[in-house]
Amino acid sequence: MSVPRREWGIEDMRGQTRGPIFKANRLAGVAIAGLMAGSASAQDATSTELAPIVIQGGSDTATSPVKGYVAKNSSTGSKSDTPLNEIPQSVSVIGTQEMDDRGITNKIDEVLLYTPGVTAQPYGGDGDTDWFYIRGFNATQTGVFFDNLTLFSYGFGGFQLDPFMLERVEVLKGPASVLYGGANPGGIVNLVRKRPLDEPLFYTEIGINNNGNAFTGFDVSDKVGSTGTMSYRITGKVAGGDNYSDFSEDFRGFIMPQLTISPDDSTSFTAWGYLGGLDQVHTGNGFFPYVGTVEDAPFGKIDRDAFYGEPGIDDGSYVQKMIGYEFEHEFDNGIKFSQNLRYGHLDKHEIGPYLNGWAGGAPTGPDYQLARIGFEGRSAVDSFGIDNRLEGEAELGGATHNMLVGLDYKYYRLDHVQKWPTWPTTATPISATDPIYGAIQPTNDVAIDQVVTHKQLGIYAQDQIHFGDGWLLTLNGRYDYVDTDADAIVGTSYTSNDSAVSGRIGLAYEFDNGLTPYVSAATFFNPLIGTGVSGALEPEDGEQFEGGIKYEPTFIDGSVTASVFHITKRNNTVTNPATFAQSQLGEVVSRGAELEGKVNINENWKVLASLAYTDMEVTENEANPALVGNSPYLIPKVTASLWVDYTLTTGAFEGMSFGAGVRHQGWSWADEANTEKVPAATLFDAAIRYDRENWGAALNVTNLFDMEYVKGCGGLTVCGYGDARTVTFKLSRKW
Repeated sequence: MSVPRREWGIEDMRGQTRGPIFKANRLAGVAIAGLMAGSASAQDATSTELAPIVIQGGSDTATSPVKGYVAKNSSTGSKSDTPLNEIPQSVSVIGTQEMDDRGITNKIDEVLLYTPGVTAQPYGGDGDTDWFYIRGFNATQTGVFFDNLTLFSYGFGGFQLDPFMLERVEVLKGPASVLYGGANPGGIVNLVRKRPLDEPLFYTEIGINNNGNAFTGFDVSDKVGSTGTMSYRITGKVAGGDNYSDFSEDFRGFIMPQLTISPDDSTSFTAWGYLGGLDQVHTGNGFFPYVGTVEDAPFGKIDRDAFYGEPGIDDGSYVQKMIGYEFEHEFDNGIKFSQNLRYGHLDKHEIGPYLNGWAGGAPTGPDYQLARIGFEGRSAVDSFGIDNRLEGEAELGGATHNMLVGLDYKYYRLDHVQKWPTWPTTATPISATDPIYGAIQPTNDVAIDQVVTHKQLGIYAQDQIHFGDGWLLTLNGRYDYVDTDADAIVGTSYTSNDSAVSGRIGLAYEFDNGLTPYVSAATFFNPLIGTGVSGALEPEDGEQFEGGIKYEPTFIDGSVTASVFHITKRNNTVTNPATFAQSQLGEVVSRGAELEGKVNINENWKVLASLAYTDMEVTENEANPALVGNSPYLIPKVTASLWVDYTLTTGAFEGMSFGAGVRHQGWSWADEANTEKVPAATLFDAAIRYDRENWGAALNVTNLFDMEYVKGCGGLTVCGYGDARTVTFKLSRKW
């Protein structure tokens, strides 16, 4: 069989599962019961209760709820609770208030559609995978972290979380190896879970969208006993129903209990567990050909909701489980020890043919047959991570040193079997204009039966030095040892050992008016799984140079970051167009500028805005020199966004809120030869909400004017439409 692009993984197949579906009306019935359960104990209220907007100060920490849209602290760029203006790289933080205002429901990649420097959902919606490109580099498998511990994945062995379980979604732009070891060069996405609260919380919600996909969730937190030393939180959600694509439907859910024990002010221990799953028929989107989506075929364009799989075969599911804990103790001398640990297990299965361009290479009447490839995959993953940190403060030589040292370890084991028909057999073709389902498909033969084990041990140090009445020097260093072993019954067996030293230096000056200019330089490495013509693939490596200004005005609750950057990635894996053999003869450069502002103007107005320019260039490719000077596909050069939210706090319509947003993505290349483009698109979103006496109702509309557009193409046979207009209604209750 001709295997497109590389050894198969999620980059080659997106969204592939289904099974029995609970209908939306059943979900609605369960949710309404939950909403009504607290009515009897609800507090009497005579006026609207609005979340307070705190101007400056407050108790903002790296894990606390974000006040409005403006976060002040983060641990994503430092592994310690650090003010954002003291991190020498650009960091974006999206909190639950922003997620709720914009109507985020099931997907984390939806959260980042307004974030500069991030290309989210590059192929359109994908039910079982959250896709992120940061500063042009794919972070989907090597750039996702959960509470600062990696959610590394390979092939189809990736975990997927629900935004309802998260307090924050944070994006560190640029290399993160000095803190996390091997990671995506463009940056990382750190998912920060909700935690037990000091004050009681009882919340439930129900919602449904215009496709008939409904959801219900609950979030409960309170003290345990009368001593005040223990608190709990239980968060859960169930969702399911039809999706936009023909035949596509899903059922998903999770539950996450937590318990925090704090015997004194200096000690805290939180244990948590998680169980989640998905059962779906995948969407038809993501593998459409360029001709028929961006360009008209002889019959026009393929419908956005078209499904070209096999409804009677397409099937898949995953079940994922996690347990973990966080421990923190501050000694009498001010030194703090922290440790967090997580173990996860994933079982995933998918089966069903997917598209592979036009049969014969071009649309040909009268049936306009599309080629398909059969596929089945099973993946079992065991993932373990632990991070130990010591941090303290010291006065040395007239400067204040905030020092951190740490030791972390990650373990990832993937036992996977992938099957497809033996070449030249693929799968039966299907008509683009009159699809007929039910044809007997050829047998999928075992092509890969392999166990991959990937381990990393790292030791790191950080010193944040405040000196000279406003200067801040940040120094980081890290050493990593990585061991990868692949044991194959069918496929390739190999062993590789790599080590790397990473560093970062940053210099900033904090003016009294809230302005902080900064510069930084950082190196990175990113271990790869797989083999090329020279054996096991070597880690990607390179460096970034970044400069910018961070501004937290003293007269309003806001944050503005402007940055410019230049990233060079070496050991880029390239494919020989004649032999399809992989080698590491490439180099890619990403350079650009980003601007992001978030402001809580007052208790009525909240605003966020962004603008980004990303210029990527292939600077070396010995396997195919014709590509030198070209830009990689998928990544728009220009993106921009604006969201404005207004809440009425007095008068007859007190508690009413209105939100409106606009998102623009510039044109992008559709193929690596840079012969075809995906046009630019500008989309509008809107929201209206009403909160009164602990009840809330929200109506959100994405792609308000139902613009039909192609989100991106990863080659001329791998294009995906952007989502159609989606209307989501939600009813919520607090007591």
